[in-house]
Amino acid sequence: MELGIMVLEICVDSLDSAAIAAKGGADRVELCSDLLEGGITPSSGLIQAVRARVDLGLHVMIRPRGGDSFYTESEFELMAADIAEAKRLGADGVVLGLLTADGEVDVPRTEMLVRLASPMQVTFHRAVDMTPDTTRACEDILGTGAHRVLTSGGKQTALMGAEQIAQMVKLVDNKIGIMAGSGIDAHSAVKVARTSGVKEFHASLRRRVMSPVTFQKDGVSMGTPRNAEFVRYQLLEEDVRALRHALDRLQKSPGRGELRTMVQTHI
Repeated sequence: MELGIMVLEICVDSLDSAAIAAKGGADRVELCSDLLEGGITPSSGLIQAVRARVDLGLHVMIRPRGGDSFYTESEFELMAADIAEAKRLGADGVVLGLLTADGEVDVPRTEMLVRLASPMQVTFHRAVDMTPDTTRACEDILGTGAHRVLTSGGKQTALMGAEQIAQMVKLVDNKIGIMAGSGIDAHSAVKVARTSGVKEFHASLRRRVMSPVTFQKDGVSMGTPRNAEFVRYQLLEEDVRALRHALDRLQKSPGRGELRTMVQTHI
C-alpha cells in the first residue's frame, strides 16, 4: 500500500519565512509571532501581507500570550476578536488550544470558537500534549468540531511520542486530522510516518543565527532571556525542500506492514 498524500505545514513568523516555505514546497504555513514563546497571535499587518504575497494555505495562530492555555474571560474575548480578524483578512484556518485549570480540554469554549471560525478550518494545537491523558483529550477535541489536532503524542518530540500518535490516529478513524509536530525534519518525519501512519506534518526547521548587528551593548537587555535580541532564527529553503522530498518519497513507498511482508518473502 501507499501511505498517501503527505501534507507539510511550516511554522513561520515573518513574510520572508512564509515565502521561503512556499519555495521549499510547503502546503501551508502556520503564521504566528514570538516563536521563543511557542507562538502568539500575529499582527493584522503580517496576516494581510502573507495573504497577499504568498500563495499557500494560511492558518493563523490564535494565542493571546505565552505560557499556559488556561485563559481568563478577557483573554477569551480577545481570541474571539482575533479569529474574526483572521477571517476578515482571508485566512484559511486558525490554530488554537484551550484547557481548564486542571489541564483538560475546555470543550464548551473551544466549541464556541470553532463555530465562530467557520468556514475556516480549526487546528487544536499542542496544548493537547499538556493534558493528563492525550487519548481522552483527543476524544474531547473530536467533539468540538475542530478539524485537526497538532500533537507530539504527549512527549517532547513527535518521534518520542510516535506510538501514542499511532493510537490517536486509530482512535479518530479519519473523523479528524492528526498532525505530527515537534522536532520534525527530513529524518524524523520518515520514522514518525512509519510508526504512526500520520499523513500531516508540522515543522519549524529554524536555525539559530547571530544577529548581523555589529554593536551589541553589554549589560542592557530588552527582554528575557538576556541578549536574546542579538539572536535570530532563520528558515532555509533547502531544509524545507529536504523535508518535502522525504515526504514525497514516502507517498510511493510501502507501509510498515507491507515492508515487513516483503522482507519475510525474500528470506
